[in-house]
Amino acid sequence: MSDLALYQYVLIGLIFIWSGFVRSGLGFGGAVLSLPFLLLVLDDPLVFLPIIAVHLLVFSSLTIWMNNRKSAGKDDQGQAVAGTVDWQYLWRILAIMIVPKLIGVFGLITLPSDIMSTIIFVIVALYSVSYILDRPFRSGSRTVDTVFLMVGGYVSGTSLIGAPLIIAVVAQHLPKERLRDTLFALWFILVVIKMAAFIWVGVDLQLIHHLWLLPCAAIGHVIGLYVHDRMLTAETPVFFRVLGVVLLVVSSIGMARVLFSG
Repeated sequence: MSDLALYQYVLIGLIFIWSGFVRSGLGFGGAVLSLPFLLLVLDDPLVFLPIIAVHLLVFSSLTIWMNNRKSAGKDDQGQAVAGTVDWQYLWRILAIMIVPKLIGVFGLITLPSDIMSTIIFVIVALYSVSYILDRPFRSGSRTVDTVFLMVGGYVSGTSLIGAPLIIAVVAQHLPKERLRDTLFALWFILVVIKMAAFIWVGVDLQLIHHLWLLPCAAIGHVIGLYVHDRMLTAETPVFFRVLGVVLLVVSSIGMARVLFSG
């Protein structure tokens, strides 16, 4: 990442502002809604995934800490207020996801970057179509729950973009006030595993670029916090359809670029 042109650095900074906004605004999607754009700037997932992972560790832990600090104490009836993370449910789904997660991490490390980029673009294209049709992934049974969690764990291991499949399960079993922070805690644990794998195999963590990209993500994070309640309450179909169209176009361009460059 040290040999890029100035305009590429500018684009990457803007994309990470967008990533931070999406992560705090929607509660998920910091990777799935930014990685396709990043790959159009530089077609190498292993350059950006460590940066995205560190951002997720920082902002998810910060958000959970702040929300638990606000909710600490007792409610109006004098009962102790539970934390914003449902740890019991979290450990249950993590037990289902952990093996596929590790398999996904191994696949990311061993697959060539062009194949990995193609897989990412295909996955994002499928997500974008679900947004356009206003038919997000939904689970209907315990068996489907397990399949979604396992596939989501694998995709998370390969590229950190398994959130829509995981949310399709988790959103049905958790109250809205505990959903986002429970997801943040899950992302934190999954990303720690991936970061350990990166360090173990000697992946360049791009540490010098965190000095300017972390503030970019922080700008987006702060903006996203202001619109979080309105966006989650409204769930505007038009917003997600427009987002789906943009993602589909970007994914198509990315797949064509990989195809013709090969």
